Amino acid sequence: MSGLAWLGIVVAAVATAALAGWWLLRQSRRAIFSWYGQASERALERFKEHIEPFKLTRRTEVYQSLMTDPVVQDAIGVHAAEHDLSESATTREVERYIKEIVPFFNVLSYYQLGYAISRFLISVLYRVRITTRDAAAPEQIPRGDVVVYLMNHRSNADYIVVAFVLSGTVSISYAVGEWARTWPLEFVFKSFGSYFIRRRYRVPLYHTVLERYIQLITRNGVTQGIFPEGGLTRDGALRPPKLGLLDYLVRTMTDPRFTGDIWLVPVGINYDRVLEDRTLIQERIIGSRPRGKLRQFGSVIHYLSRNILRLALGRFQQYGEVAVAFGSPMSVRRWLEENGPEILSLPKEQRLPRMERLAQDALGQVGAVVPVTPVPLAAAALLHSGTSAMTHAQVLARMDELRDMLLRANAVLSDPEATTVQLWERAWHILRMRRLVVREGTTLIILPRQRPLLEYYANSIGHLLPEAHRITMTPAAESDATLPRLARRDEISIKTGSYSAANAPEATQVDRDRPERR
Repeated sequence: MSGLAWLGIVVAAVATAALAGWWLLRQSRRAIFSWYGQASERALERFKEHIEPFKLTRRTEVYQSLMTDPVVQDAIGVHAAEHDLSESATTREVERYIKEIVPFFNVLSYYQLGYAISRFLISVLYRVRITTRDAAAPEQIPRGDVVVYLMNHRSNADYIVVAFVLSGTVSISYAVGEWARTWPLEFVFKSFGSYFIRRRYRVPLYHTVLERYIQLITRNGVTQGIFPEGGLTRDGALRPPKLGLLDYLVRTMTDPRFTGDIWLVPVGINYDRVLEDRTLIQERIIGSRPRGKLRQFGSVIHYLSRNILRLALGRFQQYGEVAVAFGSPMSVRRWLEENGPEILSLPKEQRLPRMERLAQDALGQVGAVVPVTPVPLAAAALLHSGTSAMTHAQVLARMDELRDMLLRANAVLSDPEATTVQLWERAWHILRMRRLVVREGTTLIILPRQRPLLEYYANSIGHLLPEAHRITMTPAAESDATLPRLARRDEISIKTGSYSAANAPEATQVDRDRPERR
């Protein structure tokens, strides 16, 4: 056979293989899209009563609504004039903002993938406890009104925990900060219906687009989840409220097309173990230096690999309780009637100081339902004397005293039926596992560099206790005054966010060379 004939055979074989591969790929794509479409339809049919119709609106329609919004158009003109830009360049900037903010809710991602992952992770890590202060209140919210869940922010796991708890009731659209704008987190959060916000970004044009988007979804009845503190707590205590998102939400009521009400539902969250607690308190420890990104990444990889190995070997132990409590819904329309409906029509400089009262009222209700789990209660008892050592009997007596105070204050206990001894045993399991406290005979000793972490957990319930019974930030009776502690907020330079050496007492530096404990 000639060389030319062989060449023809090879070309024919390659062409046949290419055609067969193309046909298989096409059939595979059809099969995948068919499966995806059928699975999405089944999920939509199963959960459609939990999904607001607007969430299923195409992004192109949301884009058109925002781009043709008269307020956005006016803002484009003002921004272009102030910065000597063409309107086309400013319009492209707005398009980038919209693309960044607007999510693409996916039923299959939220209810099949997201729910399965969250159920697995939460069941592995925690025992979940749910409390509703007023069980009948949610049923009293009119169907056409908008519900917004306001939550204290303890951990990045808050998003997963609350979505998991409410998965059988409603799907929540979260306001998510810039920390999640990395692949694949950005794709995941957007497919769950969450919208992104830039914190500390002062361009008025961006905030106009963000405000109009929030008012668009609020007007269309989308249930949202917001952290009024604006970020994670670094010392365990509640942070002062931020007004931006709440102001945008409430001003939806100035739109004549919105005739309903907005209900703010307070949600309190607390943990026996916050996954990122050591990282969060690092910048608040007197005398410490923040870890670099490379070291933080290494710590995360070390933590994940070690615990995956423990899980595979059957040696993994749960991190105690995560408790979620729901308070009574708060009507924004009623609040405005009582405090002056003219607030919403005031200029921003006059409106925000008065809106702060609403934020404080709402955050106060959130704080009132922050659950008391065993570890925070035990931490507050251990730190009561200001020394590093207490007898077991003294700790139990102090826990019992604090528990009685909390019950008199109508605080939410994660397990009100448990005895003080049972609560201590649950807390001791976590404290011993993480090597925060050791026992020598009948004496319990706080290890020298673990006081800040105990303060962090005790502070989570500090606002529920009378002023005289909150822990002091300095070890008053401690012989070694150089032991590390958390800085008070009045020791923070407001301008720079750093700690003032003049106000901060001398302290030893945290042992950064020691691997992070569990």
